[in-house]
Amino acid sequence: MSMPESNCAGNLPAPTTVVSLCVSTSPQARAKRKIAALVEEVENLKQEKAIKQRKTTYYVSQGRALRRMVVLYCPLEDLVAENDRRCKDSDGDHTIEQNCLQRGYIELSKTLPWFHEKLASLDFEESEDMLKQLKRGADSARGDDTGTLKELVASWVNIECRPPSFLRADDKHHRGFVNDACGKLLCPAEWCWEDPVVRAGIRDRTTAFIVSENSWPMFMYENYEADAKNLERGLFKSKLLVMGFKAIFTSPSSANEVDGDGDGIDIIENHRRARRRSDHAKVKTCVASIIGMRKVTPRAIAYAACQIRFALSNITSWRTVDGDFDYQLFWNNIVDFFEDPPGPAALARVNKLLEWWTRKVFGRNHRQDLTPDVILHISVNSLASQRQQMEDAAFDSN
Repeated sequence: MSMPESNCAGNLPAPTTVVSLCVSTSPQARAKRKIAALVEEVENLKQEKAIKQRKTTYYVSQGRALRRMVVLYCPLEDLVAENDRRCKDSDGDHTIEQNCLQRGYIELSKTLPWFHEKLASLDFEESEDMLKQLKRGADSARGDDTGTLKELVASWVNIECRPPSFLRADDKHHRGFVNDACGKLLCPAEWCWEDPVVRAGIRDRTTAFIVSENSWPMFMYENYEADAKNLERGLFKSKLLVMGFKAIFTSPSSANEVDGDGDGIDIIENHRRARRRSDHAKVKTCVASIIGMRKVTPRAIAYAACQIRFALSNITSWRTVDGDFDYQLFWNNIVDFFEDPPGPAALARVNKLLEWWTRKVFGRNHRQDLTPDVILHISVNSLASQRQQMEDAAFDSN
């Protein structure tokens, strides 16, 4: 008997035929479904990009308040790191610098109420991106304010000081101490600019006349005059400083309304009315309305003072140090004046000064001071309480 021939597969059984269970469809239908799936995928990507863009836009917009209201230069990461450190070591001793950082974090949380919780909910990469966008908005706002005040301060100095040759709005090279009008406003309070020895010493930058952040410039004083025996008198009450503040926080046009004591002026309400009257025309919202500012704060004053000082100088781009003058330390000195008074008497004067500022900028309306505790003791609520007591007494007598 002959043996069967072996096949090339080594006597393996022949492969079985695989039967497809697919239901036949046309190539056109399959192509349509593939296209629809791709379109949906593209739409999802667009939505994700749009959401990310909205977040970026929001963070940048919110960040515009930070240089104005919180810190001048300090990185936000330093504020966050200090708050984290205190959470771990709440009972330890803190340096002056650490206390400054923590006060900055508290102001940050007040200015951006959502920030603290939002930061806790993000992972490291997301939080880094958020801080980056906030910084972007902060620096952008500072640049915008610098450009605005460069022109406005020139016109204000021309009106206030009437120099022989007017300052040009588009030029800073002829400002600073080389210009008599700017020099008088930048001159430290302890010296008299009219003294030729002082002028020459400042311009030649001699060791006897070093202009630094340790001096209060004349532009910060009422009528640009300081009392050597009482250097606090008139400090932070200059017309130029108030005008600069209003140009930044309310509007450049409102900066012209600084005379008087705030009678009849309500910047926030005026902006609301303007928007209602606009009939859908675009009306720019002022910074104070955007960030919900109803009272002037020390850090906002410090920011305005730095911007005015820069506008009067002849340097053309922002830098921390201008010659012997350090803007960060100058800002710190102003903030410390308000936030770290030596005692209750000084604190009372500070509060009175801030009230003066708020009235100058926002007018005489004080609705924001009607806290629930205050309202509780005003006649409407008092009467309601009395009526309820009488009702209870009548019920008990029956």
